[in-house]
Amino acid sequence: MKVFLSWSGDLSHKVALELREWLPYVIQSVQPYVSSEDIDKCSRWSIDIAKELEDSSFGVLCVTPHNLEAPWLNFEAGALSKAFSTSNVSPFLFGLKPSELKKSPLLQFQSTLYDKKDLMKLVLSINNALGKDKLDEHKLKTTFDVWFENLKSKLDPLLSEAKVQKPSTAVEAEKTNDSEAMEEILELSREQYKLLRNPEAVLPPDYLLNLINSLNNEAILANYTN
Repeated sequence: MKVFLSWSGDLSHKVALELREWLPYVIQSVQPYVSSEDIDKCSRWSIDIAKELEDSSFGVLCVTPHNLEAPWLNFEAGALSKAFSTSNVSPFLFGLKPSELKKSPLLQFQSTLYDKKDLMKLVLSINNALGKDKLDEHKLKTTFDVWFENLKSKLDPLLSEAKVQKPSTAVEAEKTNDSEAMEEILELSREQYKLLRNPEAVLPPDYLLNLINSLNNEAILANYTN
C-alpha cells in the first residue's frame, strides 16, 4: 500500500524523508512516496504526482510552523481528501499544537502530534487502511516500540528548526495563554465527539438493561406495597 507524504519547505521535506525511511520498518508492506519536486516554487501538478496520489491509500501532511499557511500544502490536502476518506488523511504536526490549526483548512482532519502515543495511533490507522492485509495489532505495537527511538533520534535534532520566537510582551503572552485554552477546548470537544459516536463506552447495553429492570422491580414493589 502506498502512503503519500506531502511536504512544503525545507524542514517539512526533511521530516517527510525521515518518515519515508522509517515507516517500512514498522509496516513492511507500506510504500511511502515523497515528491522530489520543489513545491515551494509552485511547480505545476505533474503527471507523476497525480498518479502517485491516485495509487495511494493514505496521506500524511508534514506540517511545521513555517508551512502552516503554504498554499501548496493546503492544495495537496484538498486533493488527498477528494482521493479518499478524510479518515485516511492526517496532518503530522511537527513543532505545532492542534490549536494552531484553528484558522487552517487542515483542521478538518485528525492531526497527529509528534509524540509516541499519537504516532502509534497514526501507525494503527495506516495499518487499518490495509484491510485484510493488516498486521496483528499486538505485533505491530511491539515493532513500533522497537523502531520509535530510531525515528526520535532523527527527528529530535530537527525540532530546533521548528522553534518560533517566544512571546516577549504581555500581549503575546496572553495570546499564548489563549492558545493553551483553545487546546484544552479542542481536546474536550474531541472527547465529547467520541462519546457521541460511541455512547456504549459510557453506558454499556448490559448496564442500561440492569438499570431498567431495577427500576421496573422497584415500581412493581411500590405498587404491591400500596
